[in-house]
Amino acid sequence: MGKIEHLGIAVKDLEASNNLYEKLLGTASYKMEEVKTENVITSFFKAGENKIELLAATDPESAIAKFIDKRGEGIHHVAFAVEDIKKELARLEKEGFTILNKEPKKGADNKLVAFLHPKGTNGVLVELCQEINE
Repeated sequence: MGKIEHLGIAVKDLEASNNLYEKLLGTASYKMEEVKTENVITSFFKAGENKIELLAATDPESAIAKFIDKRGEGIHHVAFAVEDIKKELARLEKEGFTILNKEPKKGADNKLVAFLHPKGTNGVLVELCQEINE
């Protein structure tokens, strides 16, 4: 695993949260993107070498909407950069982690993504991200 690629934060109101993070970080969002397969709109901010991803639900049945209903707004996941997502998933599965999606899928910000179940990672949803080199 490489560096922390980003922190994902679940929010109810993307516009209000964008305004809040613009003030907090002193910079505007550099990218907004809808991920239809996850029923979310994302907004990315840079904070030095780090990235923050705000996630707002586009469907009340989406994972983000359910997360907010259950836990409220806040940190949703930690994403780690990986060079070879399939190799890393195989390694983690051998280590006993539960993989939520065994086949990586296209995520936001030009990434292939896969998730580890939080029950095996001290309650933290872990995302693996591999840059898509087209």
